[in-house]
Parts: sequence; structure tokens; C-alpha cells
Amino acid sequence: MRVIICDDHAVFADSLSLVLADAGHTVAGVAYSPEDVLPLLRVRQADVCLIDLRFPTGTSLDWMQRLRAAAPATRFVVLTGFLEQRVLDAGLAAGVRGFAHKGQQAGDILAVLRRVAAGEIVVDQATRRGGAADRPRSQAQDYARFLTPREREVLTRLARGESTQALAKAMGVTRSTARSHVQSVLSKLGVHSQREAVIEAARHGLVSVETGEWLAG
Repeated sequence: MRVIICDDHAVFADSLSLVLADAGHTVAGVAYSPEDVLPLLRVRQADVCLIDLRFPTGTSLDWMQRLRAAAPATRFVVLTGFLEQRVLDAGLAAGVRGFAHKGQQAGDILAVLRRVAAGEIVVDQATRRGGAADRPRSQAQDYARFLTPREREVLTRLARGESTQALAKAMGVTRSTARSHVQSVLSKLGVHSQREAVIEAARHGLVSVETGEWLAG
């Protein structure tokens, strides 16, 4: 399956592209706005385009007619945290073939993409229920209770795409101390890389994938 990803949160988009590639699929391109994804759709054949619902300039549904005209053979799946009935109706009317929840596990998003690529119209029920807030407490959320305020700040900064060097400067600590904080976050979340930490935090509703804001209370 060939996929194009479009999301204005670069860390989330890039991380998801790695997950899809690791699963054996081809990521034909990654863009961070509807404007930027248009030329990709025209020149790179993709089975599915996974695109976020909301962007600073509007929604992807505002662009859907132009996006579909640029790539008539590509099926579009909209990524959202909560799906209102009016958005669902407008999306289906515009030719959207699927809706996936932004807080779901990467495997669940991948399952939606596969079904849409196979010709189905799919609405992930998690988008109708609100998703992460309605799921049982996860292991990551349990671990998050043991994150110190400093470690929570580190996680939110990682979600915003800050490097360890930038993180150290912003927090007023040495690079060595920043690395130590990062490693502690990875250990408590049970992951092995900063990318995995961001995906895990977003998947379980610990941080906002749009702003990097801490959401878990």
C-alpha cells in the first residue's frame, strides 16, 4: 500500500510515517499542510492519503474537492480526535472514504487505511465516542502518574519536536541533565526512543498532538 500523510504536527506525521514503513508499506510523501500535499498528490501515485481534519488555515474538507481532483484514484482518510455528525456527513458528501481517530494505536489507524485501500468506506467508532477519554486506563497513563513535573515538561517539549539541545536551553539545564530527564521519561513509558515516546503519549491522550500541551491532569 502506498500512503501519503498530511498533518501540520510534523513530529506526529514523521513518526507515523516510520511506523507505516516498518509495517512494510510505502510512504510516498509527507506534507504538513493541504497546500503542500497538492503537488505530492499530483506527481506521486498513492492508494490512500491520510490527512488531518484541522489546520491553521481551515479544515481538510475545505480542500477536499481540489485534493480529489489532483489525485482521482487516491482514497482519502481523515484523521480526527472527535467526529461530529455534521463533519461526517460533509466528509462523506465530499468523497472522504474513511475517518480514523488520532489517538488510536498506529495498528488501528493502519487497519482503517488497509480497509479503505481495499474499497471499503470506514468510520472508526472511536472517533464517534471521543476515543482516548473513553478507553480504560492504559499502562502509559498509569506510568504518567509517576512522571515528575520536570519529566512532564520534557515530554511536552519532545511532542513539540524540540531537540535535546533546545530542550536543555529552554529548561535552563545542561545537555547531560536534559538527556537524563529524557531517558527517565522513556523508561517510565516503557519505550526506547523519543519518537516512540511521542507516539505513545499522543496515543493515550497524555499530550496534545497539535500543541504539545499536557492533557492528563
